[in-house]
Amino acid sequence: MNAPAHDDASLAAAQRATLRRILLVAAGSFVFAFSMVPLYRVACEKVFGIKLASEAGSAGSVTRAPDVTRTVRVQFDGTVNSQLPWEFKPLQLEMDVVPGKQYEAQYVARNFATMATVGHASPSIAPVQANGYFVKTECFCFTKQTLAGGEQRTMPVRFIVDPDLPADVGTLTLSYTFFLDETATAQLAPADVPAAARSAP
Repeated sequence: MNAPAHDDASLAAAQRATLRRILLVAAGSFVFAFSMVPLYRVACEKVFGIKLASEAGSAGSVTRAPDVTRTVRVQFDGTVNSQLPWEFKPLQLEMDVVPGKQYEAQYVARNFATMATVGHASPSIAPVQANGYFVKTECFCFTKQTLAGGEQRTMPVRFIVDPDLPADVGTLTLSYTFFLDETATAQLAPADVPAAARSAP
């Protein structure tokens, strides 16, 4: 006559065990998702050489005063992936800067196609030990760029070299490679395509 009570107790124990496993999985998922933010920051700053400011367009991550006793040479480079019909190059090849002060450099892009295309720029910093010490406060690489057919546009980048840059690094190279965004280009409205291209057979 005690069998049903025993079965109820076993069922309750099994349900508690299942609930504990569900809670552990949920907690693990939360911790994993939360850890993605710092992992993303590490990937950007250590692998790609992109130091993320606390907010877009903010230089808040540079807290030290400018180091006026030192200058660093920043060299500029720009290339285009073969699938994107653009020309892209810096308007200055190099610039001597004081770490901690904000500067602006300019690039120019031109679309050789007869219709609008969308590109996105991927930045990199060299040498490797300088990764994380180049802070962009404003950059065309933050968003996709759309150029109409034949359009030419100047694209500025504002930046600060962190005063904590290792003393043995005297020259940095900022490079951008522009890639075609096929999905965004395909989604352009007909109005974004030049009339001559729309009327072509």
